Amino acid sequence: MARKKKKAIDASKFRVKEGARVDLADWPTLVAPVYRSKDDYHAILADHIERLSDLQQKLYARNRDSLLLIFQAMDAAGKDGTIRHIMSGVNPQGCQVTSFKHPSGVELEHDFLWRVTRELPERGMIGIFNRSYYESVLILRVHPELLSAEGFDPDKADGDFWRKRYRSIADLERHLAANNVHVLKFFLHLSHEEQRKRFLARIDEPEKNWKFSQSDIEERGFWEDYRKAYEKCLSETSTKDAPWFVVPADDKLSARLIVSHIILEKLESMKLAFPEVSEERRKELKAIRSQLEA
Repeated sequence: MARKKKKAIDASKFRVKEGARVDLADWPTLVAPVYRSKDDYHAILADHIERLSDLQQKLYARNRDSLLLIFQAMDAAGKDGTIRHIMSGVNPQGCQVTSFKHPSGVELEHDFLWRVTRELPERGMIGIFNRSYYESVLILRVHPELLSAEGFDPDKADGDFWRKRYRSIADLERHLAANNVHVLKFFLHLSHEEQRKRFLARIDEPEKNWKFSQSDIEERGFWEDYRKAYEKCLSETSTKDAPWFVVPADDKLSARLIVSHIILEKLESMKLAFPEVSEERRKELKAIRSQLEA
């Protein structure tokens, strides 16, 4: 029996248009599955991984462009799992994953973009940021008292202060686009109830205990503050060159397929191909072959 046609994924449904005002209440955390069964999910993911691996090799060989993938989310939204599953077939030589924790003392002595720009992908590489410079307009907006460690007075962090930070981020991403660094940004949109269930799973399943701490519960108490911070961030920094995608994350399997589909669309739009071999180079290779055969 012929395999049923794959369900189509419309990436535009998840993209935040430039200049749009985001209200996350209007964006679903759960959509109809983009797969028909678990077997279908595994088949689609395997196809995506294979295609991604082929395109990554061409990106690396051409050595002209790079791709930066940014993942942001509330705790337990599945960033780690999404990255691990999607990139499982990519040659580690052409991919770099960076997870950003709390900034060190040295990093706090520099501007908020400094520690992140050092990790930008080289030409030919796929760079993945598990959290990013966006933490400086998310966690710091929810907890402005942390700004004192950067030398700022938290009481003076008004609307103009945050607008300048958004502008700094937008300027950086425009600079990256002008230098062939293609940026895709994913917000894994998790519901309050689904986070509760995943936190309980982290307690009930011993192999997940290490993922959970008291601070996770404390941060959950700021859910509405984070929601507002994300809404403002998504509204101010989604652009044509560096778009945000709000990915429904209550179903981890659909989220992975949606993200991998968007990445594939981007890479395919770049018309990647292995470098063409010049006639002079062909002659050189032919001469080398003759030597080896001799």
